[in-house]
Amino acid sequence: MLFSPSEKFIYEVLERKNIIHRPLIANIDNLILFFAAKSPDLDFTHLYTLILNSFYHNINPYIVINKFDLLTYDEKINLENLLVFLKNINIPFLFISTYDNYNIDILENEIKDKIIAFAGPSGAGKSSLINKIQSEEILETSDVSRKIKRGKHTTKQTKLLKLKVGGYVADTPGFSAITIPNIKDFNEYISLFPDFESLIDECQFSNCKHINEPICGVKNFFKDNKIIKTRYDFYVNTYNQLVERWNNYYG
Repeated sequence: MLFSPSEKFIYEVLERKNIIHRPLIANIDNLILFFAAKSPDLDFTHLYTLILNSFYHNINPYIVINKFDLLTYDEKINLENLLVFLKNINIPFLFISTYDNYNIDILENEIKDKIIAFAGPSGAGKSSLINKIQSEEILETSDVSRKIKRGKHTTKQTKLLKLKVGGYVADTPGFSAITIPNIKDFNEYISLFPDFESLIDECQFSNCKHINEPICGVKNFFKDNKIIKTRYDFYVNTYNQLVERWNNYYG
């Protein structure tokens, strides 16, 4: 029997260690959370949402900040301070520039022989980076709109592209609009904030939600460390959205 080259077959079904349904992709080693340092500016709410989804789906996040060359020295120091919380939750991050190849070799060494996918806003330079680290096909790139400060989506379908250093990158549409995952209750929600774990010991109540309680280690920490207060604000806003969702489902 003869088969045409276009016919594809499933030879083996492997154990699934993780899966994301929108967009549909499974068994990736790292989700690269890919943002620009400027043009467009780094959206921390978007970043926190992607971190939340990474932990929820049992995928190791790796944060890459592109366009580092556009920042002044003071802006670089400020951005590093804003990302210091990542060290407390063991998320590695790297500053790069696809313009002058800054730290591209370090990134390639980190993703060598892995299956990775990218998530982040359009216009951050994802397609430009993928073109540098793989050689199977040249992806379409787009400029950032001066009016809306965002890029256009250039990825139309999911495909695996072979990395030059070994492994694969999944060029996947849909990650720019990822939402809050289907978290079932508060205990599951708080488990997705490992940076709160050591602070909870200072809370007065064992069932503290870290929002309205009078003596709360989490609230006190973020009150005194205003530089990363956006992290706590995201926690509160997301919790309020989840409470509304839980009340609608189970109330």
